[in-house]
Amino acid sequence: MTEPLPVPATPALLALKTAWLERLAVERHAGALTVEAYERDVRQFLGFLGRYHGRPAEPGDLAALAATDLRAFLAERRREGIGPRSLNRILSGIRSFVRHLEREGLASSAGPAAMRAPRQPKSLPRPLAVVDALAVTEEAGAMAAEPWIAARNVAVLTLLYGCGLRISEALGLEGDALRDAAARSMAITGKGRKQRLVPLLPAVLEAVAAYRRLCPFDLAPGTPLFRGARGGPLRAQIVQAEMARLRGLLGLPDSATPHALRHSFATHLLAKGGDLRTIQDLLGHASLSSTQIYTAVDGGRLLQAFEAAHPRARRARAG
Repeated sequence: MTEPLPVPATPALLALKTAWLERLAVERHAGALTVEAYERDVRQFLGFLGRYHGRPAEPGDLAALAATDLRAFLAERRREGIGPRSLNRILSGIRSFVRHLEREGLASSAGPAAMRAPRQPKSLPRPLAVVDALAVTEEAGAMAAEPWIAARNVAVLTLLYGCGLRISEALGLEGDALRDAAARSMAITGKGRKQRLVPLLPAVLEAVAAYRRLCPFDLAPGTPLFRGARGGPLRAQIVQAEMARLRGLLGLPDSATPHALRHSFATHLLAKGGDLRTIQDLLGHASLSSTQIYTAVDGGRLLQAFEAAHPRARRARAG
């Protein structure tokens, strides 16, 4: 008979952790996946502190938390194969928890704040070529089991590419969304409950209307617009699996994911002269720095714009 796993923290500290997670969900509007990841990260950190002290972690351990403690924990996680992005999320979760304790008068966030975040690898979004993005939306219904499922797949992927939506935003639409064939924009609630307006192309409205006509379920207000085969909410994994099938059908690289359609939306707008501030608003980015990554993706267009606009560049061509 195996012994039960030791409790990583005292009941008092666990109660504080629960209150912090509830605050994240209710007051900070953190998504369920974010709350789940933070809970796991902090639980593992408390287990680390417990092993270090030889007893369950207690509030006083976090009150005396130093940057060296965090470095030791992150080094342990790095040895277990955790990458820089995940390490950065782990550090963010611990800092958030300590700030919560600080508000309760139980800790100081000075130690975690002094800890430098792990260096992040430079990675650029991998958009699809225009012809490939169009092929994805056109072939999304190929070989589907039923006509309504084929229409559903086309509608979802057309929304991702045509409006630049996150997959969670598309699957979060309610049954009465996009009913008005004359609508030219719709309000989307994105990360942090931030609202934005996105334009609606005729192709998007037509794809959703075709799905709505064929869907066998009642798409009433307050219910999900996009449904699974049995009528429940469509899961992101199903959309990802459909995209994987399309990669094989169209010979696309592994980087051709549902999220790549959002990247393609931004990159193709930039290529046609869209400005960064507008694209920032359309994507729902809180910071312009998140949008500026697309300038590296489409540097050729920026060079062309520079050569067309700069007086010295025009003079050199004229000569």
